[in-house]
Amino acid sequence: MNKFTSPVYNVRAVPIDKVRANDYNPNAVAPPEMALLETSIWEDGYTQPVVTYYDSDNDMYIVVDGFHRYLTLKNSRRIFEREGGMLPVVVIDKELGDRMASTIRHNRARGTHNIELMSTIVAELVEMGKGDRWICQHIGMSLDELLRLKQITGVAALFANRSFSQSWEADEIDEQELFEEEVANEEDA
Repeated sequence: MNKFTSPVYNVRAVPIDKVRANDYNPNAVAPPEMALLETSIWEDGYTQPVVTYYDSDNDMYIVVDGFHRYLTLKNSRRIFEREGGMLPVVVIDKELGDRMASTIRHNRARGTHNIELMSTIVAELVEMGKGDRWICQHIGMSLDELLRLKQITGVAALFANRSFSQSWEADEIDEQELFEEEVANEEDA
């Protein structure tokens, strides 16, 4: 068995023009906090690398977490000059769905999200074939929260693998039973 080594033990200095943002991050930072981030990086330097995925086909690093640290280097002349245009990054090698989940976990551990963008990500994960259980476990959300996000999108396809009765009863829902039902449905599909 190979010993796991955390990415943080392999920080790379990458030219900012070889780094680009992902197109799915639902996190937003208000201008006052962005100004504070710029001050923090100016005063303390980069204390956390940006988490990226290396796209070898395009020789680019795609941001998984740390978009605002990346943006600060791009937009702050004084930081760009001091850092020599180099951004500290670590690389994770995961497929897109897992990278999306990583982005959400990093964001949720820190703060709040844009609900509309979260709903879009849930829709994309469902379209990739990820089940409710996978989404809940990998993004750290409850089944109730997932259901609400699916309802926000209003896309019937998000509910495709669910069984529904002709009527409903307002009983207490056992999340474990729902997970077990979800697993059974995924195995049957």
